[in-house]
Amino acid sequence: MADLNRRLIVARGALILLASCVNMFVGYLTRAARRAVHPKAVKASLLASGEPATRTPGTTVKETSVFDRAFNIMSRIMSRSSRHTRDELRRLAHEQAALRRVATLVACGEPPATVFAAVAREVGQVIGAEITRMLRYEPDETTTVIGVWGGPDEVLAINTRWTIAGSNLPSMVLHSNTPARMDCFIGAVSPLCVYLQQHGICSGIGTPIIVDGRCWGVMTAFSTHDQLLPRAAETRICDFTDLVATAIANTQVRADLTASRARIVAATDQARRRIGRDLHDGTQQRLVSLAMELHIAEKDVPADAPELRTRLSEVAAGLTDALNELQETARGIHPASLARGGFVQAIKGLIHRSAVPVKLDAPIETRLPESVEVAAYYVVAEALANAAKYAQASATHVKADICDGRLCLLVCDDGRGGADPARGSGLTGLADRIEALNGTIKVTSPPGQGTVLQVELPITSD
Repeated sequence: MADLNRRLIVARGALILLASCVNMFVGYLTRAARRAVHPKAVKASLLASGEPATRTPGTTVKETSVFDRAFNIMSRIMSRSSRHTRDELRRLAHEQAALRRVATLVACGEPPATVFAAVAREVGQVIGAEITRMLRYEPDETTTVIGVWGGPDEVLAINTRWTIAGSNLPSMVLHSNTPARMDCFIGAVSPLCVYLQQHGICSGIGTPIIVDGRCWGVMTAFSTHDQLLPRAAETRICDFTDLVATAIANTQVRADLTASRARIVAATDQARRRIGRDLHDGTQQRLVSLAMELHIAEKDVPADAPELRTRLSEVAAGLTDALNELQETARGIHPASLARGGFVQAIKGLIHRSAVPVKLDAPIETRLPESVEVAAYYVVAEALANAAKYAQASATHVKADICDGRLCLLVCDDGRGGADPARGSGLTGLADRIEALNGTIKVTSPPGQGTVLQVELPITSD
């Protein structure tokens, strides 16, 4: 029995010793695994937080070395992807900024030439081209250069015309209505391609400008070295050509509106002239005949009827006054002096009838277009009438001259000022008439300092 107890005690001690050894070994393995895995977990956290350049040092342990290689491969892939993403975002931001600048010009209604030049510049900078040119298609199978940026000025200079016969970028774009690319001009026989090759251009792209469903023009970009322009660059500039199309459409709408207003003004002037002529040739002549008959009848009245003579005399005087008023009305509807003597003679007639002294300075010896003369006449007539009725002026100065193809008209007085076209005075109608002729009008009328009316009217249409 004692022997059995000793054996049990020995066995129990052996088990305890074995358990202790196992625990010690497990603890050792745990610490070793933690030492190997913890740094890699830290590196993995850095990689996940956006540090693609993170790497793990290699080890000699087979299992962890496989992990290190896989980790480092993944880190390199993420690093390349991150750089590509940053570059792409930077490129998109650059393009969007360029598009915003062009869109601002279009929205502000800048002249087409300004928009064309801006688009040529922005396209060249966005895609990295050395030369960009915008061309407009003409009905005779030619193109006109309307926007330039980069390169020597003599290469496809502004406003020059070029035939598109043969195979070249403008003809390819025109026939397909899609972007086109020519990566080499060697061997090309088109006159335009030969010209470009002679000036050191190696490759180019072209994108159509579509206006109202037709190919209106083409945006081109060229490279002067062996490196080709970026792939898909021709499609990247489509947003710019869309803005160009919008600018062209807006300009056409404004031109149509201006032409429509000009036609309305011309029709109104024709109606005024017809009414004035009818009054002069019809009603006025009839009143003159009646006045003459009254005077004859007045002479035939017997001497013993003085009352009848007096009444006929009063009727004749009233008829004469009515005739004078009719003449003044007819003159206001459409001044016949314009047709006879021109703008300066008609202004002299206004000055002769003006209640305020007027100084005239108008060294114009040639006749102006009828629409310009009529508009300028009504400006002077309205200004002189306002100076007499409302401004209480004591003197007025009228100055007219031709400057750079425009009639420059200035009317100023020394009255009380305070004229405001926004209050719906006759100046509002004058402004509509002037703007319909593509002119400008400016009213300066500070209270107590008189009124200055400045008008510019183009003599020839653009």
